[in-house]
Amino acid sequence: MLSDSIYLPKPFDDKNPEHAKTLMREHPLALVVSTSDTGAPLVSHLPLKCEVLDERGEQWVLWGHFARINPQVQALQSKPQALAIFTGPNAYMSPSVYPDLVRVPTWNYLTLHVQGALEFLDEPQTKDQLLKQLIADHEPSYAAQWRGLSEDYQQKMLSAIIGFRMPISHRQLKLKLNQHRPEAHQAMFEQYSQGNESMQSLARWMSRLGMVDVP
Repeated sequence: MLSDSIYLPKPFDDKNPEHAKTLMREHPLALVVSTSDTGAPLVSHLPLKCEVLDERGEQWVLWGHFARINPQVQALQSKPQALAIFTGPNAYMSPSVYPDLVRVPTWNYLTLHVQGALEFLDEPQTKDQLLKQLIADHEPSYAAQWRGLSEDYQQKMLSAIIGFRMPISHRQLKLKLNQHRPEAHQAMFEQYSQGNESMQSLARWMSRLGMVDVP
């Protein structure tokens, strides 16, 4: 794999690592894509956690787990290269945001593609720590309930999964927010700010990228 996996025009190519980490943190459910021995695509939807391993912020690793019976596990054991796709907010963009009428509509979206080779982790203690990290991220109050479950039940649940780490070797962040059309930014921001949850999230990203002046 280890090649560009997404059409990425220059205006939408974002190199800011903080933006990538924010997208993964706010939208942790990823599509993990790999191939079978025959070359057929295999896809699983998995919540993943990103960890930065070094002070310079250059070594990133994803942590997650599969159901043990998932056939993608066996395929990855022989072909460990995988692509994880994180999808952020997305929304329709009306051409009414432009000051003239010779325009067409489009769809704005945020997505991050990361690639690497999976390394499976099957030690019960390691998997327990992995689950506790996910619990801490998404429902800290559940930690006490997990600890209160019988040891037999915990071991049964842990044996049903297989953990993994995926050092990130290639990363592409696409923020498609009409950056190359500044004449539309203010009107687009106003429309998105008054729209549904996904639209409002895009408006916040516009502000985060400095596309509009927000008092």
